[in-house]
Amino acid sequence: MPISLGELATRFGCELIGNPDSVVSGVASLPNATAESLTFLASKAYKEQLSSTKAAAVVLRPDDAPDCPVAALLHDDPYACYARMAAAVFPPPDVVPGVHASAVVDDTATIASSAHLAPHVVVGENSSIGENVYVGPGTVIGPDCRIGDDCRFIANVTLARAVVIGQRGIFHPGVVLGADGFGNAMSAEGWIKVPQVGGVRIGDDVEIGANTTVDCGAIEDTVIEDGVRIDNLCMIAHNVHVGAHTAMAAMSGIAGSTTIGKRCMFAGMGGAVGHISICDDVIIGAKSFASKDITEPGTYLASFPAEPARDWAKKVGRFRRIEALQARVKKLEQQ
Repeated sequence: MPISLGELATRFGCELIGNPDSVVSGVASLPNATAESLTFLASKAYKEQLSSTKAAAVVLRPDDAPDCPVAALLHDDPYACYARMAAAVFPPPDVVPGVHASAVVDDTATIASSAHLAPHVVVGENSSIGENVYVGPGTVIGPDCRIGDDCRFIANVTLARAVVIGQRGIFHPGVVLGADGFGNAMSAEGWIKVPQVGGVRIGDDVEIGANTTVDCGAIEDTVIEDGVRIDNLCMIAHNVHVGAHTAMAAMSGIAGSTTIGKRCMFAGMGGAVGHISICDDVIIGAKSFASKDITEPGTYLASFPAEPARDWAKKVGRFRRIEALQARVKKLEQQ
């Protein structure tokens, strides 16, 4: 949606250096921006690209303004400000009320008049869908689910049963909420399935990426608090509790009954074992996992970066000799 720089500055609390009547209709990176594009500078690492940008305007910090060759929107947090502006340029499509003829809705379900149910949607018994909700094609909403206002289910999302979602959630294709987790008891005869009777509770403003699963609780509910962001291909096991505004990058995995605090971040393939507690403001690095309680905020790493195979082989060889070396040192100490 085309929008003037003056309107952007007013709506998002920026100081504008430039023509308030100039209009942007798209976004782009600094080097690829055109005269219709909005872009941003948030990291000094990209400062060298600023001088040659052809953007209509750049969102940046006030101390970078003297080096900007085009219109500037000054803000102390340029990336967050840009995100809000980009959402204004590309607002989500309006929800057109209606239920497609191929949708199957149980007689006991409640659907708000402003909601949209796309082709082949299924809504189970005693479930309710709030105002202005978009339920995309092939989505299945099982029994006893409650969906708050302004949520969007892009396509082929599955809510197995007893899933409660707050307002303004976004759920991408392939998300599965409320399926059984790995609940099994070993006996002399083999595995015995433990009934998974809990549900899933998801707060407001949560976004969950494609093909991510959040299992139902074994007894009590699995909980995802307000503002959480979960990337594609993540796994949240039964009875996990994820604190507000925590973020998980792709392929993160959290084992059952673990509690994660607020504002934590898990980098790609990060994870945690079950039945532990992680405090607020913890960062788990890529391919790292928490194996015990974490009680102090900070960054935790447990992986090795890639290096030439020859160097890695040398280190592996040294590692294999550690035990023999330790025995030799111990023998020398006894002399």
